[in-house]
Amino acid sequence: MEIKISPAVTNEELNILFAVAWDNHSSLDFDPILIRSLLYICAYIDSQVVGFVNFAWDGGVHAFLLDTTVHPDFQRRGIGLQIVRAGIDAVRRYNIEWIHIDYEPHLHEFYAQCGFTPTLAGLVNLK
Repeated sequence: MEIKISPAVTNEELNILFAVAWDNHSSLDFDPILIRSLLYICAYIDSQVVGFVNFAWDGGVHAFLLDTTVHPDFQRRGIGLQIVRAGIDAVRRYNIEWIHIDYEPHLHEFYAQCGFTPTLAGLVNLK
């Protein structure tokens, strides 16, 4: 497996990954998302994108981990853990003090292994 920081990844590659990993994924243009990212991480096996995680930021000291995704055929192999940790290490190079993540309860153990501690958070669904 090869891990790359903010590689030149195509919409097609990401949409293929998201379509198999997320129920009800609708094809989208990732360019406006990635251009606003602090950085993103892709994992590759035989030139295929099998993992992705995005680190958005507020332009200050807060980064936000979004869209941790691993192709279902490659899950339970530590790829998610590796890409999140690689992203955290890469974010350390910036003047970031905090990385935030919101996740569902069944993902608590995974994100704890990545180094996150639980906090209270609020959420408003606008749809």
